[in-house]
Amino acid sequence: MKDPGFNITEITEADRQEVGRFVARSWGSSLSVSRGRVYDTKDLPGFICRQGQTIAGLVTYHIENNECEIITLDSLVKNKGFGTALLYKVIEKAKNQKCNRVWLITTNDNTNAIGFYQKRGFEWAGFYRDAMEESRKLKPQIPEYGHGNIPIKHELEFEYRFEAKLIKH
Repeated sequence: MKDPGFNITEITEADRQEVGRFVARSWGSSLSVSRGRVYDTKDLPGFICRQGQTIAGLVTYHIENNECEIITLDSLVKNKGFGTALLYKVIEKAKNQKCNRVWLITTNDNTNAIGFYQKRGFEWAGFYRDAMEESRKLKPQIPEYGHGNIPIKHELEFEYRFEAKLIKH
């Protein structure tokens, strides 16, 4: 990270309510939907990037069947490396847990995220046409339009496979 005024720690039980509020400010509620599954982000493991006592960034994840899914990744501070640092924390955790891959779902409108993940070694692994119709049944707060007023319709899957990659810092 480029700013020594920030530090990254694992989410603790004491952080849970603050995590839920932080995610809700960005995503309409603390709930996140991925491939038809609903997660309450305040109950998930993850990492917090703080500036003083304030959350500047946050990542949550879920490990199951030797795979690590990133559920949310948000940074309020852009272009300082905090999102990347949080992402690498999850990759390191997944590697230590003997996961085969780290994967995530984003939506077709989120062009910044699509570029962000590809620049960090993630590859496009799946396209789920009109998946957001089902996701809105599980989380009605998902808007019809997103970044750049692009209709939010599809889910895109990206993955980072360990057998072919080394973490670059």
